[in-house]
Amino acid sequence: MTKISGGHLVGKYLKENLKIDTIFTLSGGHIENILDSFSKYKIRAIDVRHEQAAAMMAHAWSIYTDTPGVCLVTAGPGFTNAVTGIANAYLDNAPLVVLSGRHPLRDDLTGALQELDQISIVKPITKWAQTCYDISRIPEYLSIAFREAVSGKPGPVFLELPPDILNISIEESEVVMPQAVHRKIVISPVATDLEKAAEFINKAKQPLFIGGSGCGFSNAQTALKEFIDKTKIPFILMNNGRGTLPDNHPQSISDGCFTGVMTALPQADVIIAAGIRFNWVLESGKIFPDAKVIRIDINPSEIDRNRSSQVGLSGDVGEVISKLTPLVREQNHSEWEEKVRKAYTAFIATELEQRSKPAFPIHPNRLVAKIQEFFGPETYYIADGGDTSYFGMCGFNSNFKSGVIGPAGSLLGCLGTGIPFAMAAKIANPDKQVVLLNGDGSFGFNAMEFDTMVRLNIPVICIINNDNAWGMIKHSQGMSIGYDNLACSELGERRYEKMVEGLGGYGEFVTKDEDIIPALQRAVDSKKPACINVLTDNSVTSPATIQFYQNLTDF
Repeated sequence: MTKISGGHLVGKYLKENLKIDTIFTLSGGHIENILDSFSKYKIRAIDVRHEQAAAMMAHAWSIYTDTPGVCLVTAGPGFTNAVTGIANAYLDNAPLVVLSGRHPLRDDLTGALQELDQISIVKPITKWAQTCYDISRIPEYLSIAFREAVSGKPGPVFLELPPDILNISIEESEVVMPQAVHRKIVISPVATDLEKAAEFINKAKQPLFIGGSGCGFSNAQTALKEFIDKTKIPFILMNNGRGTLPDNHPQSISDGCFTGVMTALPQADVIIAAGIRFNWVLESGKIFPDAKVIRIDINPSEIDRNRSSQVGLSGDVGEVISKLTPLVREQNHSEWEEKVRKAYTAFIATELEQRSKPAFPIHPNRLVAKIQEFFGPETYYIADGGDTSYFGMCGFNSNFKSGVIGPAGSLLGCLGTGIPFAMAAKIANPDKQVVLLNGDGSFGFNAMEFDTMVRLNIPVICIINNDNAWGMIKHSQGMSIGYDNLACSELGERRYEKMVEGLGGYGEFVTKDEDIIPALQRAVDSKKPACINVLTDNSVTSPATIQFYQNLTDF
């Protein structure tokens, strides 16, 4: 007879049944037995310096690998440190599996070390949150957790595992190991709704396709390509759906970025919105009051949220589009496409000029253009910050699915995601270059993860757009209370690259345009995690800041 501890039962089921080979974690006494199982069952543990980073890395892992990301955190403060990452995944609809320690069951209500009602805290920001009380049911609970994370609208789940069941043993023969079943349950719209949608599309003169993270999680590449190639409808993909079709696709208007979206939407007569929420980024659907809207979403409650739809097609984005494509006609919308391109190009003429011309101080648009010039489209780009995200999302382009992502798509607007996301991208794609554009403010949230990168050899290249401030807040305050009354928004010039050098990475400080590309080359040649700290024009703001300001002051 062979006995197995509860902690080892976790590792065994994760590896042998769920095929999980990578977990993001930070050590702690309450989860010691699970950590010990990783060595036996050959699970790679990426141990970070703060649990927020573990949750955010697992979130990003789900995006870059199309499998649920898993993070393991210890009880009490280990759990609470991860809460921001869990909330961000919840609002981003990412299938994150959080395994957490807790105080012993036997010590409830005694003032035990790190005693906390974790379930009550996490329930509002998860799809499913439970405590396992029985060692023999650990595999069952794990199987439910993973199934809940990916079923329907994906999202984070939380499983609490007390030491009372982790640090005892049971005969392996007494444990039922549920088969890992990955069923794809397809919800299909009724035929009459598909026909009605096709009728609107076929009659449209100025149609627009806008897709979000649902396109990415659906893996809708093939279905979407066939639909767009047939209809020739101009499209833009946002959030984690960007790259489902490449940025250089003939009908893509991604080069217009935020301005392209806001220019095209009010002019469109038919809008096909797939896997994207009409949230604050799209002004809750108010900017296209006259368009006929066809909404595709796996969550039926999104179909008429914030803006009533003329046709609602509930289901997996790829499945719905594959059913819609045979019903639509081959078309040519080149004139409409050209009209949109001319309109947004006129609006971003100044930005295009800023990208093409050197300036002192360095303009953030120019910095992004030089980074793109050096690394090209065969690169994964991550942007993190307020204004910084706008400049990066608009200036970068990639040939990869989710090749350009930032924090703006999530309702949480969560800064600090950049470093963990870039680390996960590099681990998931070790043979590809991963480049992070970080604001100097957002860099600080998870900067100590450069230690993790050095220890575990994760050679991400981070370029800091250093405007010496929380730029979006500074300029919003300037518009509202005046630049003479700035409060808590200025950071000053800091040599962040020296911190990275001190941790064992490569660092360089850049103030001149002609030094940007040589510094990037040296960073690549170092083969180390690298930080290129670029001093940029601190008077510059972005259209995103203006929208942010108006959103909070227009009452």
